[in-house]
Amino acid sequence: MSAVKLTLLEAGHCHFPEHVTRGRGPWRAARFPALFALLEHPQAGPVLFDTGYGTRFFEATRRWPYQLYARLTPVTLRPEQVAVAQLARRGLRPGDLEQVLISHFHADHVSGLRDFPAARFSYWPAAWAAVRGRRGLRALHAAYLPDLMPPDFDAQSAPLDVGRLHALPPEYAPFTMGVDVFGDESAFAVQLPGHAVGQMGLFVRTRDDQTFFLVADACWHSSAYREDRPPHALANLLFADPAQYRATLHDLHTLHAQTPAIKLVPAHCEEAQASYVAPE
Repeated sequence: MSAVKLTLLEAGHCHFPEHVTRGRGPWRAARFPALFALLEHPQAGPVLFDTGYGTRFFEATRRWPYQLYARLTPVTLRPEQVAVAQLARRGLRPGDLEQVLISHFHADHVSGLRDFPAARFSYWPAAWAAVRGRRGLRALHAAYLPDLMPPDFDAQSAPLDVGRLHALPPEYAPFTMGVDVFGDESAFAVQLPGHAVGQMGLFVRTRDDQTFFLVADACWHSSAYREDRPPHALANLLFADPAQYRATLHDLHTLHAQTPAIKLVPAHCEEAQASYVAPE
């Protein structure tokens, strides 16, 4: 069985009311990092899980109605934080990346896609089907900014094959089915519905024999999966399916209770960032 080197990184952050995301606490705006991951596989080479924010986010939100996205979640991003710049400091050029795994198509996860013109983009087919062709307010309602997508996105796409679903290792229960991304059981893509249609999570077995679970936006705080605590009801306005969101959160809680050695990584959690993100 192969294993990968996993590096967790931040590409900017936004601010949003803490009480909405936690279901408790102050109503003041809190900082939410946009985390993404570099997977270095012995055969497949470097692969990204999401890209975080990119500079094109600011271009894509200049005009109406997409301005509302930037106003609702004000973004801070330094040039050296974009994914392509962070990879360059690790000796990786854009053309070195052959694959980018996309958890879902919200702007804080895909703003850097255009920086990787040689990469194949992999995602659950339902995720792209849910946003493809949306414009204006319909796109904004799905937190999707069409201007972020590479012009040849479909040609670069290599969607995950739902026909390749097979049983996961028993320690991943209650998650039971996934796609073996590299064909060697080092990384399994699973479905985490609720927050967005077709959202992907990724189990990753690392070289030091640890297992991480990149859960994207299936929850926003580590305390949420520990306590099985959903966010404030106002957050339901942001979800594709609030009932599915709660069911997925409960599954994360169950996984953590049964197998606490698996390290869950929500994409916007400062606690996870402090624990696992590589220092610059």
